[in-house]
Amino acid sequence: MAPDSELKSARPYLAGLAAAGLAAGIAAALAGHGEWARAIWTAATLPVLAALLIEIVTSLRRGDVGLDIVAALSMTAALAFGESLAASIVALMYGGGQYLESFAEKAARREMTALLSKVPHTAIRHRDGQLEEVALELLQPGDRLLIRRGDVVPVDGTVAEGIGILDQSALTGESMPVKIPPGEAAMSGSTNAGEAFELVATRRAAESTYAGIVRLVEAAQRARAPMSRMADRYALLFLVLAVVLAAGAWLLTGDPIRAVAVLVAATPCPLILAVPVAIVSGLSRAAKFGILIKGGKAIETLARVRSLVIDKTGTLTAGQATIVATKTVDGVADDELLRIAASLDQASKHVIAQTIVAEARKKGLILAVPSGVTEAPGEGVTGSLEGHQVVVGGLNFIAGKIGAAGTSLLAHDRPPGALAVAVAVDGKLTGVLVLADELRAGTEALLQELRDLGIERIVLATGDRHEVARFIASGLSLDLVRSELTPDQKILLVLSERKNGPVMMIGDGVNDAPALAAADVGVAMGAKGAAASAEAADVVLLVDQLDRILPAIKIARRSRFIALQSVVAGIGLSTIAMVAAAFGFLVPVEGALLQEVIDVAVIFNALRALRG
Repeated sequence: MAPDSELKSARPYLAGLAAAGLAAGIAAALAGHGEWARAIWTAATLPVLAALLIEIVTSLRRGDVGLDIVAALSMTAALAFGESLAASIVALMYGGGQYLESFAEKAARREMTALLSKVPHTAIRHRDGQLEEVALELLQPGDRLLIRRGDVVPVDGTVAEGIGILDQSALTGESMPVKIPPGEAAMSGSTNAGEAFELVATRRAAESTYAGIVRLVEAAQRARAPMSRMADRYALLFLVLAVVLAAGAWLLTGDPIRAVAVLVAATPCPLILAVPVAIVSGLSRAAKFGILIKGGKAIETLARVRSLVIDKTGTLTAGQATIVATKTVDGVADDELLRIAASLDQASKHVIAQTIVAEARKKGLILAVPSGVTEAPGEGVTGSLEGHQVVVGGLNFIAGKIGAAGTSLLAHDRPPGALAVAVAVDGKLTGVLVLADELRAGTEALLQELRDLGIERIVLATGDRHEVARFIASGLSLDLVRSELTPDQKILLVLSERKNGPVMMIGDGVNDAPALAAADVGVAMGAKGAAASAEAADVVLLVDQLDRILPAIKIARRSRFIALQSVVAGIGLSTIAMVAAAFGFLVPVEGALLQEVIDVAVIFNALRALRG
């Protein structure tokens, strides 16, 4: 076990030993055994001092200098000049403060820890007419699994039988269970809140959504806040101030107890206690909303962003085509046109065909079974349906099948970037379905709220054609629209926007990953397995809702403000206490007690980042 891990695991014992020694010494003093009291206080202090010296040496080897040195100096000086009670209080303060910090961090991490604690290790699989419990790593795509009530869905898959009532709160922050009918996808990591159902795995466990989220969470928990590193630099200045005040008080008065009092009043440092607690509290608070922020650096930078570069597909838009318009002839109803197209498209694996089938099923339409189906890849399908010859496909494909007669609808107006799917029955055009990737609802209101939060510049960056980008951007309050961009051009755009302040990039595709990595803060939409965008991003929105970026920014700013507030208040009060001790207004025991109160106060203030 590493020295850091051993010291962390020993914190409860050190705090307990210091508390027991302090109490036993006080009891001995009250009983009139002053020598025994001093011996007990000294004996209780020495193990804590030894652990502290080990931690200081370990930190110095890493190049870290902190106020633990002041704690060691104050304990050593107090013991050397016979202030064993003050030394015992400092030992309790140090051991108890470290334990309190560990406790506070655990409380702050509870949302992220809860996410990790739900990781399943086995699954119930159908095999040869029997059910068997197998390790997750043995699961393969196509395996049929039984998901019992209360089980965590172990892999991404499709509901095959029964209805999944899934609690996705740990992943997305949504409090209400989601109903997943047969044929629909179920996200790994969600909990079955209803009756048992059967799932067909579509990914291996290691490639599933939940496994990807777990990897991202573990990386976030290992990350260290830059504000903590900044705190260490300020801690060095504070260390110098404490030593100078202590030495000055001793030299001017000739009283070494004044120096001891100053060092005790400066121990330990609220600066290095409050910052990690506030930052981790913010990370945990964000996780409750389905927002995964990968560590302190990301949350601090997110609080300072001034420019936003945003992708189009899957970000401003849903990233998935839907039917936005229908044009029919000869009195055919819109739903009937959709039913005919979807019935034939059941025989195709093309993404547009599957979209049409999904739209029909969503409306509850009863689909017929086609026969004699032939498919021209990427163009369309033909086949027999309920005694009729049906053709479904692109405009040119349909025109080639039915000739020039009756093709006036093929010139049907549609928005830029939209796709038209025509349907012909028995050689006659029946109608046209228009599919497009639509702008997310409430996008303009979201952009305005971002501006209200201090985002001064918003740029749309997309690889789509100029006319498609202009169409999507119309009506949106954007400062710049850049289209037909390659991944490296997106990087250059992100870098050029830095002149306006820290840049946030939001995207979802593999092609966005380089720009996400180049931005000061990269935000990815969703965490599907080992997707390059989620791995490259600093923030991952676990639920497919762009508006989650609003609470992410608010939480980041609140956490940073509380951290700085705790630092200023803690250091200010500690400095006042040191000056008072230097002028003789505080004896070592009083300084130790006052510093203990300051430390506890700033830690509990930092925990406010969990709320609000």
